[in-house]
Amino acid sequence: MADAPHLQTGRWAEQAAARFLAGQGLVPVDRNFRCRHGEIDLVMADGDELVFVEVRFRADERFGAGFETVTHAKRRRLTTAARVYLSRHHAEQRPCRFDVVSVTKRNYRPEIHWVRDAFSQDD
Repeated sequence: MADAPHLQTGRWAEQAAARFLAGQGLVPVDRNFRCRHGEIDLVMADGDELVFVEVRFRADERFGAGFETVTHAKRRRLTTAARVYLSRHHAEQRPCRFDVVSVTKRNYRPEIHWVRDAFSQDD
């Protein structure tokens, strides 16, 4: 059975974001980590730091960039899911940050906007 179009688009955006971040020197660690608190799209390593990445796809930016759509509630779910991830991987002491990658499709190519350290666990 074929995936719904929005799932295909989401997967395309995540792959584009992962390729972009790898090109910036980050190393892929995990993808689509799920727990009862939420999902983390990408987990990357930037040196010793773990980077939890929220990928947002926007057909266009008329209603704001993708990173602007990460609400306080979404940040709270992401930080809670990240704590679960760190606990399950015995990495509680490892430094981490939260990045947001906004992907827009322009002329059939991804246009990427990366916000490093977009929010903290305390936000």
